[in-house]
Amino acid sequence: MSEEKSFSIFSYFEKIIDPFKDRSEEIPPGKLAEFYFHYLRQIWLVLFILLIVGLFVALVEVALFKYIAKIIDMAQTTNPKDIFNKNITQLIIMAFVIVIARPLLFGLHNLLSHQAITANLSAMIRWQNHRYILKQSVNFFHNDLAGRVANRVIQTGSALRDSALQMIEAIWHILIYAGSAMFLFLQADWHLILPLSLWMIVYILMLSYYIPKIRSLAISSSEARSKLMGLIVDCYTNIITIKLFSNSNKEEGYGKEAIEMQMHKHQSVLRLITEIDTLLTFINGILIASTTGLSLWLWSNGVISIGSITLATSLVIRINNMSSWIIWVINSIFENLGIVQDGIETISKPVEIKNKESAKLLNVTNGSIKFESVEFKYNKHNNDVLSNFNLIVKPKEKIGIVGPSGAGKSTIMNLLLRLYELDSGKIYIDDQDISSVTQESLRSKIGVVTQDISLLNRSIRDNLTCGDETVSHKNLQEVLHKSKMNEFLVNVLDHKGLVGIDATVGERGVKLSGGQKQRVAIARVLLKNAPILLLDEATSALDSEIESIIQENLESIMHGKTVITIAHRLSTIIRMDRLIVIEKGQIIETGTHKELISRNGLYKTLWDHQTGGFIK
Repeated sequence: MSEEKSFSIFSYFEKIIDPFKDRSEEIPPGKLAEFYFHYLRQIWLVLFILLIVGLFVALVEVALFKYIAKIIDMAQTTNPKDIFNKNITQLIIMAFVIVIARPLLFGLHNLLSHQAITANLSAMIRWQNHRYILKQSVNFFHNDLAGRVANRVIQTGSALRDSALQMIEAIWHILIYAGSAMFLFLQADWHLILPLSLWMIVYILMLSYYIPKIRSLAISSSEARSKLMGLIVDCYTNIITIKLFSNSNKEEGYGKEAIEMQMHKHQSVLRLITEIDTLLTFINGILIASTTGLSLWLWSNGVISIGSITLATSLVIRINNMSSWIIWVINSIFENLGIVQDGIETISKPVEIKNKESAKLLNVTNGSIKFESVEFKYNKHNNDVLSNFNLIVKPKEKIGIVGPSGAGKSTIMNLLLRLYELDSGKIYIDDQDISSVTQESLRSKIGVVTQDISLLNRSIRDNLTCGDETVSHKNLQEVLHKSKMNEFLVNVLDHKGLVGIDATVGERGVKLSGGQKQRVAIARVLLKNAPILLLDEATSALDSEIESIIQENLESIMHGKTVITIAHRLSTIIRMDRLIVIEKGQIIETGTHKELISRNGLYKTLWDHQTGGFIK
């Protein structure tokens, strides 16, 4: 087979299933069986064809034992000189099945299993789950570890695929082998089915007794592994804190305890497997001995031929091997079921913030913002963060929001971005209710720079453009100059040897300093050029000289835009059109810097308490 033809055959089967085909974005089912059905029904035709091909593969395998019996009987009953002349047709059929049909069937089975299903099914499950998880609210990610969520999305795909294929292969093969053996034994003599029938009854009873135990222990082991994964992810994610503040022996103790618990859970499963395997070996031994002994007795009485003895003995030895394999498969299936069950707990949660079916694109012409009777708290057990909150920001107005820690400043930004749903009230942009527009169009009209900058582990270029392929080289260079990024880009080098704007920045931008990351964030907003700007202490990580230069550039891009700035260093917002002072989710003062200083209220107190520009 030429390389070109081989490639085309592989490509054909690899394209039978499109893992990235558009599907409905419904919530994945929360029950195990329904969760499996939700994904497997999408490839039901390929699975059905695999079953049919698997049927013929198993029948061909059984036929080999029948052929051996026939050849032995031929040798017993035919003159050696006439064996080919008298049996040429049967021998040609046997040769065709063994040399041509069998490899073709196995090849087709492997193409369906490996090329069509294995990679595509797991990719399809991961893609659909990843797309669904991306639509979850910020609160969803705050309530779990990012590493554990990612691990469950990745592992659920492969675990569901493996367990589904294993179930199909195991059940199908044992049914076909047992059924074929019964049929062939009946052809020889009905007495031969007695040992196999009794063995099947005992085998089914044994599985009925042990399978619930295996399932329970496998799920328990999976839960312990999930907890271990969470602890390790938490440790590695916060490695700086661990090194600076944690007692190393105690931290090792946490890890040892979690690993030991998972080990003990797994050992419980292995104990059960050893117990099952030992018992199975015993009853399989009885099957082989009784079938062989019965065959010899029937032959000695002239009931069956030597070929039938070979057939019966060979088949029960094959069934013996397969029954042991199925026990291991069952263990693997339930281990994977535990992984899928863990995945369901994370994946099958309703999306908290959805676009309405009638949601339209946000159209910003002026940039006015209005908070109307907004009530919000982060969960039902907390007090209101914002209570009957009302605020109007005029088109292209620049306001600064000031207040002590916990007053609700950042919450205002989060709600305007619709990262959380309101408990009651409305927020409008240019008289459009933000809950009635698409989330993507809303956020595309707002540029954000926060104090806590998190960058993707991609190139600086990708972090700046955020996948926008329309950004021109000229615009990019202008932004690099305005944000003073050129001063440090030449010194950025990644592990692949890439330098400057094409270098990767590491997880959360760990390879850049705080000031460098903040300049990347500012450059990103400059490049986005959105009509509304939200700035949360946008220059806090910059040194004084760089800050003054970038502050000038920020003031230039603020021109013609609506701006909301949160600041702890009040000196950075004194030139805003209006300052809003909030405390306990309420606006208590509003006015210019001079007006608020003259009133001798909270703003004046905060201003007087500043040391080096920070609120104490």
